[in-house]
Amino acid sequence: MSRPAPAHRIALIAFPGIRAFDVSVITEVWGTDRTDRGCPAFELRRAAAGPEPVPMRGGLALTPDRTLAWLPLAELILVPGLDDHITPAPEPVLAALRSAHARGTTIAALCGGAFTLAQAGLLDGRRALTHWALTDLLKARHPQVRVERDALFVEDGNLWTAAGTAAGIDLCLHLVRATHGAEAAATVARSMVTAPFRTGTQAQFIEHPTPHADRAADALAEVRAFALAHLDEPLTVAALAARARMSPRSFARHFAAATGTTPLRWLVDHRIATAQKLLECTDLPMPEVARRSGFGSEVTMRQHFTSRLATSPRAYRTSFAEQPPSAQSH
Repeated sequence: MSRPAPAHRIALIAFPGIRAFDVSVITEVWGTDRTDRGCPAFELRRAAAGPEPVPMRGGLALTPDRTLAWLPLAELILVPGLDDHITPAPEPVLAALRSAHARGTTIAALCGGAFTLAQAGLLDGRRALTHWALTDLLKARHPQVRVERDALFVEDGNLWTAAGTAAGIDLCLHLVRATHGAEAAATVARSMVTAPFRTGTQAQFIEHPTPHADRAADALAEVRAFALAHLDEPLTVAALAARARMSPRSFARHFAAATGTTPLRWLVDHRIATAQKLLECTDLPMPEVARRSGFGSEVTMRQHFTSRLATSPRAYRTSFAEQPPSAQSH
């Protein structure tokens, strides 16, 4: 009998002022054993400068189970957001993050955690995100950072940053998906009763006047549900607009306002997700995977995989298939 794969080692960086919500998200994604549902094993450790409980808002405290000396063993380091974005993180934390980055360890910051990475000097000259309400503050305090607005999360040089609160969930699920496959991420998402991935940007959440009645909302929801049920069909934006009883231009405008992305990109994102699941869980031949996911041809599917995932469908199957594909899939 073959030995089980070693647990993926994750470090949650703990220091006074981190947000309890982000700690909870990280713990829910990587601190829950779901191996009975096919998920890989994770070893989540709470690493701090010392053994003392770390205070958080609301009278909560987080008890570390490792010191920062454990970080060289971690394959992924997570930095929660902050209650105070101006007071610097403790220097031992900043030094540990610099050392981890120098080793090539992946580091991900949720929401205001980008301020911690910026304080460590890791984001100088790099793209980064934070909550839309904190964008100007991050720019003002760290002018060397290339602060972006219109995304849920971004990566630059193995450093990941996420937008607001819920975008931290998006980033965590994306990191699971990138390392362990779409089905593992979907299993985690199902247990959390959330979507495996969201398309769009945080622009859709920025405060702006809301119409008293948006009659397009129900029509767009129905169109999206229809599209998801018919992804294998040759859907066009014009056809979806007609179903919503809108002109293509009006449909595209309302769709972007509701989802933060274009109808075409939304379709492609969901088709890629469907193809990922088929590649992981079936030994269907590539042309059939392309047909069922709505790409029409293996060539088109391969082009989108290369563009969005920087890999090919065959390489993706090799990395994430639950069992070796049969000869008919070659």
